[in-house]
Amino acid sequence: MTPVHVIGAGLAGCEAAWQLAVRGVPVQLYEMKPEQMTPAHHSAALAELVCSNSLRSNELSNAAGLLKEELRRLGGLIVRCADETRVEAGGALAVDREAFAQRVTDEITSHPLITLQPGEVTRLPEEGRVIVATGPLTSDALFEEIHRLVGGEFLHFYDAAAPIVTAESIDMEQAWFASRYDKGTADYINCAMDREQFDAFWQALTTAEQAEVHGFEDKLVFEGCMPIEVNARRGHDTLLYGILKPVGLPDPKTGKDPYAVLQLRRDNAQGSLYNLVGCQTHLRFGEQKRVFSMIPALRNAEFVRYGVMHRNTFLDSPRLLDGTYALKKEPRIRFAGQMTGVEGYVESDASGYLAGVSAACEALGRPLPSFPTATAVGALAAYVSNESVTKFQPMNINFGIIDSLGYRIRGKREKNQAISARALEIVDGIAKELT
Repeated sequence: MTPVHVIGAGLAGCEAAWQLAVRGVPVQLYEMKPEQMTPAHHSAALAELVCSNSLRSNELSNAAGLLKEELRRLGGLIVRCADETRVEAGGALAVDREAFAQRVTDEITSHPLITLQPGEVTRLPEEGRVIVATGPLTSDALFEEIHRLVGGEFLHFYDAAAPIVTAESIDMEQAWFASRYDKGTADYINCAMDREQFDAFWQALTTAEQAEVHGFEDKLVFEGCMPIEVNARRGHDTLLYGILKPVGLPDPKTGKDPYAVLQLRRDNAQGSLYNLVGCQTHLRFGEQKRVFSMIPALRNAEFVRYGVMHRNTFLDSPRLLDGTYALKKEPRIRFAGQMTGVEGYVESDASGYLAGVSAACEALGRPLPSFPTATAVGALAAYVSNESVTKFQPMNINFGIIDSLGYRIRGKREKNQAISARALEIVDGIAKELT
């Protein structure tokens, strides 16, 4: 059987390759790391997590939790590896970044039907099935090749990653462990500021010197990855209703909510590294240290990684792709991952899953899988391929794009759980058909 070419070994590419291989379809998996790295990557491992180590909520009252549970029941590789390398993060699924990437790498490289080919791909194969999962940081040469193939213009937005500090450098006299409203276990380090401290921090943040990013405009930043300084410039109190919201995080010394709180989330299983939640930024490195060190608990913080800003590129997918992520003008070619306009790690994984399973079914002469919009996997694919969407922008999974129940349930949480229960019943049936 002719191998399917999967270009890019991030989350989407690894998932697509795995779904093909476990169905008996050989895969040629291409990855340009470590021969050529991008500004956002630091490791030679496959499936490297860049912006965060969190795959968001695990609860079925949350759409991201539903999407992960669907992928678990469908035999998804990425969610399984995440479950096996998780670190405590309250109701969220967070992972040890290095252990997770190594687990995925080991699974991929040990499968007999997957051949890993290192090096940059500059031209798409002229024959055979292809899945392009090169992510938002596609190399310039391949970018031009894809542009030639699809015609028209790509869309793009800017993305940012948050700094990481060592746990031992955090002043725990000025911080405490807790999860908001005591939900789940106390897995976050909470760094408080009073009114005077916050005012000084906000002033420094909004006037700090930014790193130069070619062509950068605040209006092109995706809301889900908004740099903290861009968010702060929207108004003095904006952060107090967002990432620095103190509600539900009382200081154990006073029993009262502080004026502002920055939460830090564990970045590895050992608990030696912590991520500044929501503090993605494109400030200059020296400015990052100066500004974030104004937070009392971080006055002596050791930064092991500074925040970075980079351009993320995505297709005008509603004009280009069908509901299985296949290119309408040349269906042998599929796209997967953030390049399609799905936003988020789990969403990228879901697109890789559906692209891989669909390509496998075609190779084996089987009917393509049909995921209705009552499921999270199906709703995400339908949004990406919906031609009625005129101003296409990246989208996280949410209950707003999943079919409503058609009847009223009081309480948002209860309603969402009912939608999830219906979706999982459908997915269980699809999983049986695909085995």
